[in-house]
Amino acid sequence: MQFLAELLGINTWATVGGLAIVVLLLASSIHILREWQRGVVLRLGRFVSVRGPGLIFVVPLIDRVYKVPLRTVVFDVPEQEVITLDNVSCKVNAVLYYRVVEPSKSMVNVQRYHEATIQLAQTTLRSVAGQAQFDELLSERDKLNQKLQKIIDEATDPWGIKVTSVELKDVVIPSDMQQAIARQAVAERDRRAIVIRAEGEKEASKRIAEAAKILSDQPGGMTLRSFRTASEVSSENASTLVFPLPIEFGDILSGLKHNS
Repeated sequence: MQFLAELLGINTWATVGGLAIVVLLLASSIHILREWQRGVVLRLGRFVSVRGPGLIFVVPLIDRVYKVPLRTVVFDVPEQEVITLDNVSCKVNAVLYYRVVEPSKSMVNVQRYHEATIQLAQTTLRSVAGQAQFDELLSERDKLNQKLQKIIDEATDPWGIKVTSVELKDVVIPSDMQQAIARQAVAERDRRAIVIRAEGEKEASKRIAEAAKILSDQPGGMTLRSFRTASEVSSENASTLVFPLPIEFGDILSGLKHNS
């Protein structure tokens, strides 16, 4: 009897252990993937398929599942010290937007795709900013953004990553350079003001010349204009006005002399 009891006890513990192993195997074979996740399945180290989202089943102890998120990642690229093409020292940073479009490539073709993408973005930012003029960093950011996005996207395409956008964020320059830029801006505004004033005077002189020609072509036109000017002057200040001979009188004398 004692032997049977001991034998029964051993069988009971073995049954419990067996059930526990079965439960663990079943739990390891079931995976739940969210809507923005995909599962890269490797069977004995070889790529098998990409599964998900939802509930998936794999062979326990043989298959291994790596979860890869597909949502867009926003990363703030740290400041990079660069020297522009016109030898201006400054610091630039950017914002990188990317997402995984092919989970199998992101797991098989590159190790730690996030770190690789960030390192590539930093080196590309230094290279592109160093090949540009300083004024381009300030006024032509759209052009540089497109160039950055194209270069990084082409480099990360074998990794199954799509770079959707790269935006230059800040351009930090030394204080002495800021003062020089401020002086340059003031000089540019003064230059524009002088040009606009000169253009106005040029346009006004053309109009005055046209008006004088029209008045001179009309008999008595200049005299009437003189009377109008005298009226405007006398209405503002108390003045004594002396009217000379009509301006057209000289033309009359010239005509008589020519006829004689």
